[in-house]
Amino acid sequence: MNRLLIVILAALSMLGALSIDAYLPALPTIAHQFAVTLGAAQQSLTAYVFAFAVMTLFYGTLSDAFGRRLIVLWSLVFYLLATIGAAWSQSLEMLIVFRLLQGISAGGGAVVARAMVADLFTGAEAHRVMSYVNVVFGLAPALAPIIGGWLLAAFGWRAIFWFIAFFTVVLLIGCFMALPESLPPEKRQKFQPRAVLASYWEVGSHPFFLLRSLSLAMAYSGVMIYVGAAPVFVMDIMGLTITDFGWLFIPFIGGMTAGSVAAAWLSRRVKTPLIISAGFAIMVLAGLWNVIYAAAFFHTHPFPLWPVFPLVVFSFGAALCSPAMSMITLEMFPRYRGLAASLQTFMFMMLFALVSGLVVPHLPAAPLPFAVSVLAGALLCVFFWAVAAGAPVRTAAEAQTE
Repeated sequence: MNRLLIVILAALSMLGALSIDAYLPALPTIAHQFAVTLGAAQQSLTAYVFAFAVMTLFYGTLSDAFGRRLIVLWSLVFYLLATIGAAWSQSLEMLIVFRLLQGISAGGGAVVARAMVADLFTGAEAHRVMSYVNVVFGLAPALAPIIGGWLLAAFGWRAIFWFIAFFTVVLLIGCFMALPESLPPEKRQKFQPRAVLASYWEVGSHPFFLLRSLSLAMAYSGVMIYVGAAPVFVMDIMGLTITDFGWLFIPFIGGMTAGSVAAAWLSRRVKTPLIISAGFAIMVLAGLWNVIYAAAFFHTHPFPLWPVFPLVVFSFGAALCSPAMSMITLEMFPRYRGLAASLQTFMFMMLFALVSGLVVPHLPAAPLPFAVSVLAGALLCVFFWAVAAGAPVRTAAEAQTE
């Protein structure tokens, strides 16, 4: 197994998250500098996430037609230019425009990396590789807010974007030197608009695929609120400072990393349905624990680590089941793995855009609403997966014979 390749694929996947998490500590500072409300500054995050979500619909199809490597390299070049533009922004409107451009270009790596895993590996090995990718991917949300807080305190918010630009340059060089082409020309799909639309319809209208992709997105829906509202939760609810985001993100991502490692280890020893069921059970129990703690004990434990203990367990459960859920869903359409990965990522990021743009600005600064959101996400995740398991599965060919 090529460890360097896994690191590169994980870095491609984490680039989008890096642009979110490193930026979170700077939102109050940006709002103050441009003399706007925190809700207005939050829209720069929403613009990024929305553009990221929309463009994921196209990157998979483009990579199915023109190859994975070409799409990755060009998307990284445009992302680098957009990041430099964000660092030079002189107004909130200008920043929002460049964040939009960042979102447009960031989706290439995230979508194509997942498709490449499906190209190069199969079965339990694919689940194991995706778990390893998730381990490295988890470093972004863990380290990015801490690095962002330090850079903000020492050099100002623009330094965060210069750091992301440097990371992108390193990643671009690594991809140019070591990223292989996983989709040979003979396996590519012709880029014909009518055929592309037919492919989108075939995959996107399949109830089994939609339900399972929505289930995968809902597994992290409650956590999205903690990410999108991290400045409020860390500074207003927990009473910490801009350099203390690690109290939320390090334990949280620690649970996710442990879950990914456990998923990789169990993939060789335990049947996939049992791994998924175990992940679901852990998520629901952790969600209940979080609600009880937030309602009855949150304000009696001043130590910052206590409020995130339930999130550690929850993220462990989500990371335990999500690699298998993702691969099972992608394996439904082996001819359109890039397109299927696009739709899967689109649903995840669109949900994040709705949460950060509509829910977070109106969320009360209290622990209980955050906890309830985690439990609700876990229950919806289990519900959609269970409905998909009982639904009739029809391929396009079967539908045409009726």
